[in-house]
Amino acid sequence: MAFQQIKPDVLCVGAKHWDRRLFDELVPLPQGTSYNSYLIKGSEKTALIDTVEPEVKDQLFRNLARAGVSRIDYIISNHAEQDHSGSIPMVLEKFPEAKVVTNPKCKTMLQDLLPLEDKVFIIKDDEEELSLGNKTLKFLLTPWVHWPETMSTYLIEDKILFPCDFFGSHIAASKLFVQDEGLVLEAAKRYYAEIMMPFRMKIRNNMEKLSAYPIDYIAPSHGQVYDKPELIWNAYKDWVSQEVKNEVVLPFVSMHGSTRKMVDYLIDALTDRGISVKPFNLTVSDLGEIAMALVDAATVILAAPTVLNGAHPEALYSAALINALRPKTKYMGIIGSFGWGGLMEKQIGSLLNKMKVEYFPPVLIMGDPKEKDFEALNELADAIELKHSEL
Repeated sequence: MAFQQIKPDVLCVGAKHWDRRLFDELVPLPQGTSYNSYLIKGSEKTALIDTVEPEVKDQLFRNLARAGVSRIDYIISNHAEQDHSGSIPMVLEKFPEAKVVTNPKCKTMLQDLLPLEDKVFIIKDDEEELSLGNKTLKFLLTPWVHWPETMSTYLIEDKILFPCDFFGSHIAASKLFVQDEGLVLEAAKRYYAEIMMPFRMKIRNNMEKLSAYPIDYIAPSHGQVYDKPELIWNAYKDWVSQEVKNEVVLPFVSMHGSTRKMVDYLIDALTDRGISVKPFNLTVSDLGEIAMALVDAATVILAAPTVLNGAHPEALYSAALINALRPKTKYMGIIGSFGWGGLMEKQIGSLLNKMKVEYFPPVLIMGDPKEKDFEALNELADAIELKHSEL
């Protein structure tokens, strides 16, 4: 993919990873991803903002060559994670005059990950600037989106924000700017849910800080560039807010059908009460889809049978995932069936220790559900309806 221009002398020279399907050996990538590296040509100096995953570094170097780059003065490192920093040593080898510009915490982390000596660094603190001649870069610390050292770079004259992972989306596309807004927002919501959601409160603080600057473009290091920045800005405002929707996320697993009967009954009971339900069979569901559903839902009900005397392993994994992502969910509950031993409630509860939620009484039954068990599910549906009406 050739380099692409955001504005005169501001180029995207990064790499597309069209066929990558798993990130961090964990996160599904249904649409691939990109590693956006940006070249800023000032009247006196040239800066490269972030690099790329080393596996696709040849794309970066081809794009630099096509852009006629013979000298790079500064490599701006917004974030130490290797999909953005991993090619810094190779860029320094090709452009030995370059200096790595970053903040103190990022310098420490870069040196933990890469063979970089002190002499290659220029350290900038929060709100300090760097002149390229007729263009000026301002560095804004935006920690915990999603690592503690992350900063954003703001190009003052062109009003472009380069926030690295912040506002990103795992999507590979031939067009530089967002065109299919629905597709991009879905990818961005998946990215937020899987990576950013645990740091929701930190993100709110960082957005408040960035709101002081006029922004015409948001150019993240994954996905497309927003030439209408309000699209992703308003989406993030919603996602990080305290507001939840009249929705229940229902991850479930069933071995012999008993738990599935409970799930099907509860879905109908909630639907009859005007509550939107998003069920996910844990044996076949995309974890990214579950994470996206967790962004907005007021309630999560986890449904599982027992294996031996504990919860099914898929349910335990789901509980651990929910605990790690820490959605703004207000209420949680457990339903399920057991055979001869029932430690499920205690076991799942121990994995949800970071969730600050109100719990509904569990509906845990022995064997196949009976009439009294369905009545207990009706009572659970009533309780959910009441709580949601108070939101």
